[in-house]
Amino acid sequence: MSLNERPRRLLVTVLCATVLAGAAIGAFVTKERWLTYFGAPTEVESGPDDEHAGHDHADEGHGSAMNIELTERGLKNIGFEPFVVNPTNYDRELTLPAIVVERPGRSQIHVTAPLTGIVTAIHAVTGEAVDTGEPLFELRLTHEELVAAQKEFLESLAKLDIVRQELSRLQGLSEGVVAGKRILEQEYEQQRLEVTLRSAEQAMLLHGLTEEQIQKVQNTGSLFRNITIRAPEHGDADEACEGPHLFTIQSLGVAKGEHVEMGTELAVLADHCELHIEALAFEDDADAIRRAAESNRDVSARLLDSKSASHRLRGLEVAYVTSQIDPNSRAFKVYVRLPNKVALDKTTPSGNRVLEWRYKPGQRMQLLVPVETWENQLVLPTTAVVDEGAEAYVYRQNGDHFDQVAVHVLHRDQQAVVVANDGALFKGDIVAGEGAYQMHLAIKNKSGGAIDPHAGHNH
Repeated sequence: MSLNERPRRLLVTVLCATVLAGAAIGAFVTKERWLTYFGAPTEVESGPDDEHAGHDHADEGHGSAMNIELTERGLKNIGFEPFVVNPTNYDRELTLPAIVVERPGRSQIHVTAPLTGIVTAIHAVTGEAVDTGEPLFELRLTHEELVAAQKEFLESLAKLDIVRQELSRLQGLSEGVVAGKRILEQEYEQQRLEVTLRSAEQAMLLHGLTEEQIQKVQNTGSLFRNITIRAPEHGDADEACEGPHLFTIQSLGVAKGEHVEMGTELAVLADHCELHIEALAFEDDADAIRRAAESNRDVSARLLDSKSASHRLRGLEVAYVTSQIDPNSRAFKVYVRLPNKVALDKTTPSGNRVLEWRYKPGQRMQLLVPVETWENQLVLPTTAVVDEGAEAYVYRQNGDHFDQVAVHVLHRDQQAVVVANDGALFKGDIVAGEGAYQMHLAIKNKSGGAIDPHAGHNH
């Protein structure tokens, strides 16, 4: 090797070493990028200012897109109501459309004129309540049969009195003065008049007079000109109602001064102390309804209005099931007894009583017939579960925020949702019973996802 070649080789060696050193330094600086291509883990040192250093597992996901934190005012704004998860038994029910109806032959009483006459007074009008025995109408009698019965009654009384006096006189005379045949004839006449008197008395009772009124006719010796028509007695003793058992004037058929014939309808009284729920069931539901009736399972019902949608009437019993199926709709009717409640009971300034019942004929209802019981189920309110496509979510409280939890829905109806007890929820968990849908929308907004207008709604 010549002296000129040594410096040249030394220069090449220094340059190569410099290039290798630079490459090594660059590889070290960018190791987090190129090591990921080989699946090698990277280490990130946590300094004293790292906010996630030492964070335990209980706080995982805090601040992520799958949870939300709301202030106390925010919870009030969305109407938040907590619901504690607790395994319970769930009755799967058959829901039937229904309507409140009157009981045939029980709920309506037609008051008719017992005699021909003129209406002189009306004591109760439409909408007012009356009790048994209270006066309804006053009639001035023009009925010929009643007039004839009273006339016969008074004539028989007078003749009977004369016969008794004559018989008493004859019996007071000495023997031999009056023949025994004469006394016997007077006794026969007395018996005949007593029979006629009783017949006339029964005729007046049938025509509507009371025993007190007949006694008044006997004492005064004058014909009875007016009659008072009163509210009848309750004929159905098994009615189970809460509150006063009163009649309500449902309709009024006459006016004051009107002439009415015997049998004319004066008014219709309504007895709504107990009503019926008429439900419509289809032929396929007959077996389930029959099993519920055989096992004496209580059915329930609820009114279809905004104020009573969540209120259920429990402990109802099936009265009867019709024995015919409609050939066109393939449906039959189920009747359930409905004890009524008084909603309003007041007295007007004029002294008349007004009564309003809680349940009225024509109100729409739903009848709920239990079919089977599932034991140890997680039952949530329908408002606690939000649907989004194939997924269903609840929002579980975790400290000061709410986590989105996916659940498996086993069954749902209009009142509750049954979710699987598969570890997603546990006994004692607190979820949003109300306000879950608003939380879902807030998370969608936070994550930037489009809001499905139909999310969380069932059709």
